[in-house]
Amino acid sequence: MRRTALTIAASSMALTLAACGVLDGSGDAGGEETPARGDDITVGLLLPEKTNSRYEKFDYPIIKKRVDDLTNGKGKVVYANAEQDADVQNTQFAQMVNDKVDVILVDAVDSKTIAAGVKKAKDAGIPVVAYDRLAEGPIDAYVSFDNELVGQVQGRALSDALDGDKSQKIVMMNGALTDPNAAQFKAGALGELTGKVTIAKRYDTKDWKPSNARANMMAAISSIGAENIAGVYSANDGMAGGVIAALKAAGITDLPPVTGQDAELEAVQRILDGDQFMSVYKPYPKEAETAAEIAVARVRGYGIEFDSLTPDKITSPTNENIPANLLQVSALTKESIKETVIRDGTYTVDEICTAEYEAECEELRIK
Repeated sequence: MRRTALTIAASSMALTLAACGVLDGSGDAGGEETPARGDDITVGLLLPEKTNSRYEKFDYPIIKKRVDDLTNGKGKVVYANAEQDADVQNTQFAQMVNDKVDVILVDAVDSKTIAAGVKKAKDAGIPVVAYDRLAEGPIDAYVSFDNELVGQVQGRALSDALDGDKSQKIVMMNGALTDPNAAQFKAGALGELTGKVTIAKRYDTKDWKPSNARANMMAAISSIGAENIAGVYSANDGMAGGVIAALKAAGITDLPPVTGQDAELEAVQRILDGDQFMSVYKPYPKEAETAAEIAVARVRGYGIEFDSLTPDKITSPTNENIPANLLQVSALTKESIKETVIRDGTYTVDEICTAEYEAECEELRIK
């Protein structure tokens, strides 16, 4: 599932595609005929949960706006959130097929159980684009980040923090088994951690819930001993919050390095404060805009297998050579806050540097 070509930034894609007339419905695209559909497009959007703030704050509004821009205000996005319930999402998916939306973007709660719905959509002539998580079944395209690279960035940061000392014991807090991304994060991290530290305990955290991560961490502390835990690999920021809460509840004041992912606002503030060691910054606007562009192009009858939209290929357990766009990520530490989440407008300085974190912001010259 490794990248096969360099990813082109979404902003560059938009310019290239608009110039070719692919996204705005004008002109032709590599000799294509007049688009099969114009601006009257309905995009079904299925997101998995609300615990992670990104879906409501970034993904949905960005996709909605991009579809609106590409369709001159005539297209619409029908949105549903499963709140981490695979059965609910399957029902939502079936409803969108019954309602005959033009295309479905789905971030699957359970990548396997969604496959039957994807097959029904395909049979009904509705293209399906897997968003952020690789759904099984006959999907038309996949838009996400280089997930193995995410794990590599996390694992390398933790290994470096511990000087690659194999005697140092860590706890590995992986994501949910139902999420294929979690397996890729884990594989990337293990490639950096194996042979460099001792993984004393490993957990696959049900539903990615911070409360479950906290319970797992309490069990690890009881088993290993608080004083023997040199670091924690946490696959995302929500779970990192649960891990840190468990460490503090156990009376640990000098916290070991804890990793994360998603650059959530609370995680950025924990990094400022020194409670969390790092996160992984993922440019959600690029991911969301690219997904919207692929969805609109697909409905209009244009092929999406050209470099500016799907420069990569990926294989799922059910399909091979799926057209994909895998965006790049970077480490988020104290030193890179200005060059990532602030520079890209993810958060404002005022959102990050509240009164509680004012001194840390001044020290880093963020304010």
